[in-house]
Amino acid sequence: MNYAELLNDVKSRIRQAQIRAGLSANLEMLGLYLDIGRIVDQRQRDGGWGSGIIPRLAKDIRNELPEVKGFSERNIKRMRVFYCEYNKLIIGPQPVPQLEHAQENGAQPVPQFASQARSKIYELVLRLPWAHNIILIEKVKDIDARLWYMEQTINGGWGRDTLESFIKSDAYSRRGKAAHNFADKLPSPQSELAANLLKDPYIFDFLTIEEPFHERELETELIRHVEKFLLELGSGFAFVGRQYHLDVGDQDFYIDLLFYHLKLRCFVVIDLKRGPFKPEYAGKLSFYCSVVDDYLRHDQDQTTIGLILCQNKNKVMAEYALSGIRTPLGISDYTLTKALPQELKSSLPSIEEIEEALGSDDD
Repeated sequence: MNYAELLNDVKSRIRQAQIRAGLSANLEMLGLYLDIGRIVDQRQRDGGWGSGIIPRLAKDIRNELPEVKGFSERNIKRMRVFYCEYNKLIIGPQPVPQLEHAQENGAQPVPQFASQARSKIYELVLRLPWAHNIILIEKVKDIDARLWYMEQTINGGWGRDTLESFIKSDAYSRRGKAAHNFADKLPSPQSELAANLLKDPYIFDFLTIEEPFHERELETELIRHVEKFLLELGSGFAFVGRQYHLDVGDQDFYIDLLFYHLKLRCFVVIDLKRGPFKPEYAGKLSFYCSVVDDYLRHDQDQTTIGLILCQNKNKVMAEYALSGIRTPLGISDYTLTKALPQELKSSLPSIEEIEEALGSDDD
C-alpha cells in the first residue's frame, strides 16, 4: 500500500466515524425530545397542569443549566407536539419506546411495531434532523405526503431551505403526473419507478427569462442554474451534456439535454419546447432515444427514456401521440413562475392605482 492509498483509507475511516457519531448524537437528541414531550404532555393531561408549565420549565432550565441550548419555550412546545404527533401515528397507547445507542455500524435501532408502516415512519423520523422534523410536522399534515418528503429528503440530502422550497411548490402532488407510455414500454418495476420520477408541471421559478424567449435561451438558463434544475428534476439525475452531438448517416443531430439516471440505470433525453405540445415532437424524441440506445447505451444499461417539456401538453393529444410510439416517453408541462392565486391577485393594486397613489404623495 502506497502513501496515497493509506491517506485515502484513513480519510474514509474518519468520515465513516463522523457519520456514525452524527447519527448517534441525532438519535440521542430526538429520543430525549420525545421523552420530554411525553412528560410535559402527561403532566398537562393527567396532572391538571396548564399551559403555564412550559414557560416556567424553559425559564428554570435556562437558569439552572445555562450551558444547555435548545430548551426555549418555543422548542419545548414543539417537543410536546413532536411526541403527540408520533405517539398517535406510530406508538399508539404504549409509552415511547426506550431508544438504545446507535449500533457501531451507524444503523438506527427500530422498535418492533405491529404495523410495518409504523416502523417505517419511526425509522424515517429518527434519521432526520430536528429542524426537518419540525418543518414536516408544521407544514405537511397528510401523513402519506410527509412520508414522501421524508424519503426524498434522506435520499436527496435536502437541507432545510430545499425541503421548504419543495413543500411550497407542492412537489408531492406533482409527482407521477406526466403523460407517459411507460406501463406498456418498460418492464415492472422499472415502469412504476420511472412514472413516479416524472413531475407535472416542472417549476423553473429560479429562472429570470420572460416571454417571448427562444428554446436555446431556456436551455442556457437551465444549465446556468444546473444545481437547482437537478433538484427540480429529482434525486438520481446526473447531467451528461447540453446540445449533445449525434452523427447519424452523415448528418448532425443535437440533443437539447442528456442525463443519466443512477437508480433507473438509463439515459434520459430531454427535449425542450416553447409553446404547446405537437404530435411530431414524440417521433423526433423517439428517434433520439433510439440513437442513444445504439451509440451510448452499455450492456448493463436499461432502455433510454425520453421526456418532452413544453408549456402546454394537452393531455388527450399527448396520449394519442404516445400510443403509436415504441420508445418509453413522457410529456410534462413546465412553468417559469408559479401563478398567483386568484384571491391574492385580486387584492394586489393595479399599475394605475400605484401611479395614482404615487402622484397623490407628490401633491
